[in-house]
Formats: sequence, structure tokens, C-alpha cells
Amino acid sequence: MTQTSTERLTVSTGRKAAGVGLAVVAGVALAVQSRINGELAVRLNDPIGAATFSFGSGLLVLAVLVPLLPAGRAGLGHLRTALREGRIRGRQCVGGMCGGFLVATQGLTVPTLGVAVFIVALVAGQSSSSLLVDRAGAGPGGAQPVTTPRLAGAVLTVCAVLLAVGDRIGHPGALVLAVLPLVAGIGIAWQQAVNGHVRVVSGSAMVAGLVNFAAGTAVLLVAFAVSVAVRGRPDHLPPGPWWLYVGGTLGIVFIAVGAVVVRWTGVLLLGLGMISGQVTGALLLDVIVPGDAGRPGWNTVLGAALTLVAVAVAVGPGRRGPRPAQRSVRVLPGP
Repeated sequence: MTQTSTERLTVSTGRKAAGVGLAVVAGVALAVQSRINGELAVRLNDPIGAATFSFGSGLLVLAVLVPLLPAGRAGLGHLRTALREGRIRGRQCVGGMCGGFLVATQGLTVPTLGVAVFIVALVAGQSSSSLLVDRAGAGPGGAQPVTTPRLAGAVLTVCAVLLAVGDRIGHPGALVLAVLPLVAGIGIAWQQAVNGHVRVVSGSAMVAGLVNFAAGTAVLLVAFAVSVAVRGRPDHLPPGPWWLYVGGTLGIVFIAVGAVVVRWTGVLLLGLGMISGQVTGALLLDVIVPGDAGRPGWNTVLGAALTLVAVAVAVGPGRRGPRPAQRSVRVLPGP
């Protein structure tokens, strides 16, 4: 029995809606992770050490779970076969390097910038590069056109980050720090695209997460070794509440959700859903539990609101209706 075009459109729309909803949840998890990693960095007095611990704990969880589960073992076998047959390339398995850089920037910048400014800067880089990644067809869903609403949404996010950091113009150090999450956001778009390919060929979001965390932890271990050589090693992990040590677990949620839904939504729409969750979660955290940067100012709140407007604009339909070639470019096989 074949589906009609209307039925296929309904299924596609439903998957996109579900994907965006899951992306919002993942975005909230990322906002909470940013605060946790920032607090751990302060208590350790070592941002790179905190990032390495956070990413390494996520890798440890997945390294134990994936081999224990039949689906995980099968997924590792599928990935090895896909690499051997050339259905996925080695460079598509190192997206976690961008994730490692993101986690490092959390510890370096959140205590000074606050979660809200960090997230808005991250969003500017993420949404802008997502346009290019989708246009190039780097994700498992194939090429996505650069429509007027998508372009307008990306431009609005850049305006949002400029507005959000406007009160820090007189503090050059803070402006330099804002560049770090901006660059991290640029890398996230590519990371989400290649993680989606790993998910497709392996048939397992957990395998995609394991590959991601392995690459990210490797990069952070090198950075941590350099940090130890320059500054010395931390004396010990600080005593504190249990939530200081769940940043890696929250990262698993972020990576796994992205790897699953990017095939339905494309990189840009996935990023926009995560943006909604990030901005909402970040503002609530900075209002309810202010960090060293204090409560967000009016410009940060307005910048975050503008980011949400940008999300709504970019999700809107383009002026040009058909996208005839989108399904034909899906050359990677499903799980």
C-alpha cells in the first residue's frame, strides 16, 4: 500500500513538530549544563579541568552502556561496516571535537558572561552556520534551500547577540569572551550534521553519542595536559552537591536528541528548536539563581526575546513553494 502525497506531507510535518519539541527539551538541558559546568569550573579554579571531567563522565556512561545493550553492540557493528564500505567517512565521526570546544567555553565564559549572554552568543554562531550546512547538504536530510525566512532568522539572531552584550561594550575582556561561544556555535551546526550521519548508519543514537564523546574527550585531554603543564593540576574534585557532576549526563541528552531528529528537521530547524529551549532555560536560571554576572539586564532579556522572534521567522514557509530535489538527494541508507 502506497502513501498519498498528502499522507506523506502529514507524516513529515508531524515528525518535524516532534523533532522541534524534542530539540526544545535538549536546549533546556544545554542551558542547565552551561550553569553546572561554569560552577564546577569556579570551584575547581580550572575551566579546562571541569570541561574534561564533564565530557569524560559522559563518555564513561556511554562506554559502559553501549556494549551492554544489544542495540548498542549491533550499532557499533553497523558503524564499522559503514566505514569499511565508505558509506560514512572518518571525518564524519569527529564532530565531538566541536562539542569538546563548546564545553570548554562554558567553563571559561559562563562565570563572567552569565548563562543568558553565553547562550545568545552561541545561538548567533549556530543559526548562521546552520544555514550554510543545510545549503551544502551536509546533514542526513539532504540539501535545504536558503529561503528568505531562514536568512532573516539568522540575521535577527546576530542582531540579538549584539543587543544582549551591548552593556559590555566598555569591557573589552567580556567582548572577547563572547567570541568564544560564538565560534562554538559555528562548530555545533557541523557537529549536528555529522552526528546525524553516524546515527543513520549505526541505527543507534547511543552509538552516535559514544563516538561524539570519544572525539570530544580526546581533544579536551590534550587541552587539559597543556593546562596542567602551565598551571599545575587541580588538587582534588571539590566537595559539593550531586548536581555538580551531572553535566556529562545532560550532554548525552543534547547529543542523542540532535542525532535522532536532525534527519527529520534539518540542521537549521533542529538548531532553532534548541535555541528556544536554551534561551528559556538560560533566562530562568539567571533570574532564579543568578550567577556571578548577576541578574540579566533589560538588553539581555530583549536580546533573548528577539532570538525567539528570529526562531519564529525562520520556521515560517519561504515564498517559493516546491522543493523538488530534497528527497532525491537522500543517498545515505537508513538504519
